[in-house]
Amino acid sequence: MTADNKTAVAEFFLLGFTNLSVFKFALFALFLIVYVVSLGGNLLIITLVLLSKLFHYPMYFFLIHLSFCDILFTTNVLPNMMHVIIRDGSSLSIASCVTQYHIFGFSASTESFLLMIMSYDRYVAICNPLRYNAIMSSSLQVLLVMSSWLLSLTVTLVSLILVCQLQFCGPNVIDHFFCDIAPLLEISCSDISKVKLEIYVCSVPIVLFPFLFIMGSYISIFLSIIRISSTSGRQKAFSTCSSHLIVVCLYFGTLFAVYVVPMDKSNLNINKILSLLYTVVPPLFNPIVYSLRNKEIRTTIGSHSKRIQFEHK
Repeated sequence: MTADNKTAVAEFFLLGFTNLSVFKFALFALFLIVYVVSLGGNLLIITLVLLSKLFHYPMYFFLIHLSFCDILFTTNVLPNMMHVIIRDGSSLSIASCVTQYHIFGFSASTESFLLMIMSYDRYVAICNPLRYNAIMSSSLQVLLVMSSWLLSLTVTLVSLILVCQLQFCGPNVIDHFFCDIAPLLEISCSDISKVKLEIYVCSVPIVLFPFLFIMGSYISIFLSIIRISSTSGRQKAFSTCSSHLIVVCLYFGTLFAVYVVPMDKSNLNINKILSLLYTVVPPLFNPIVYSLRNKEIRTTIGSHSKRIQFEHK
């Protein structure tokens, strides 16, 4: 039977974690805590950087955009995911599902580019400190950030147009906790070859190139750190860079596994686990790794806390 002779579905039903429904209240509480901590941490970073004069440096300018991107990323996925968990599944209109996928792709792509920019910023700061202010000018900062957002929007609009052309004739059940591309393609009754091709082509500028660029930047950074004469200086630099690298590898590794490596029907559970890693972990740990371990930010938080305590006395 052809797609034209089938009845088009009006909505999708997200299954979520049906095999873990007995733990749904615990899962709901866990992801609620994760969302609140992630949202609070990123909002705190944005507020501190905007209000304090101590943070008028390129790194903090990029950090604001990374935090905003993390907020968009988690808010698009986690609240609806918690609703799916507590209800043992939930219906979602096709328009809402496609919108969620587009926002997810847009924020994930932007995060990849921002992480690449931040690695370049650290490379210039550590490997070429005397020319840092000249290289990382205000105009270059704005250009890099705006390019990240606009390039992500352009790439994901292409994907959105292709997904909107897909037909869904039933079944309408999505074995996932949000509207990702793999389960959408699984239930489509139209030709998905163009969408698959677009995913593989776009994975090069969105996933592969930023990851290779970041790895090259950090290799140069580590080589520069080795030449630092002070033992304590080397340890501090290694500690900071290794933390950044762990988060980056986790983020890009899971993205690569989900969107570049072909996934068949039997691997959808693995797909869900990997999707959890890049939708939950980076937005939660980015504020800690990139900022809250920063001495200047910790000092600012401490001074604000003391001032609030003093005003209440």
